[in-house]
Amino acid sequence: MEEGAFNMVQSTRPQSLAYGLNDSPVGLAAWILSFMNAGVSIDLEERFTKDELLTNIMIYWVTETINSSIRIYYEMAHAMPSPNRGQRSKVPAAVAHMPLDAPLPREWAERNVNLKRFTGMPRGGHFSAWEVPELYAKDLQEFFGEFRK
Repeated sequence: MEEGAFNMVQSTRPQSLAYGLNDSPVGLAAWILSFMNAGVSIDLEERFTKDELLTNIMIYWVTETINSSIRIYYEMAHAMPSPNRGQRSKVPAAVAHMPLDAPLPREWAERNVNLKRFTGMPRGGHFSAWEVPELYAKDLQEFFGEFRK
C-alpha cells in the first residue's frame, strides 16, 4: 500500500494526472523519479546516469506522452470481464521477473497465462528493457528461440 499509490492514481485518474504532469516539467520529473525509485533499496544513480534519467524525462516532456504511458493502468483496471474469465489464453507466454519490481509469484502467472517460461532475473526493475537491456533481450531471444526447435 505504501508504494502502490502511483498505481491507484494511474488506474483511476490518469487523465487528471497527465494534465498536471504535461504542464510541469518539475512535476513530471518528480513523478517519474519517485516511481522509478519506489520500493528499491539501491540508489537510483547506481542504476542510471543523470544524463540517462534526464533524457528519459525529456522524451516524455517534449512528446507529451506521459498520458499514453500511464493509460494502460486505467485500461487494465477497467477492462471488461471476458466471457471466458477464468480460462487462460492459449497463447504461449513468458515472464521475466525483475528483483526490483513488485513481487510476482510464478503460481500467479501460471493461473493467468499459458506460461511457457518464467525467468527470475538477477537484477533489474520495472524499466528492465532500459536498465538491463542485455538480460532482457537475451531472455526474449531464448523464449522465441524455443519455437524454432
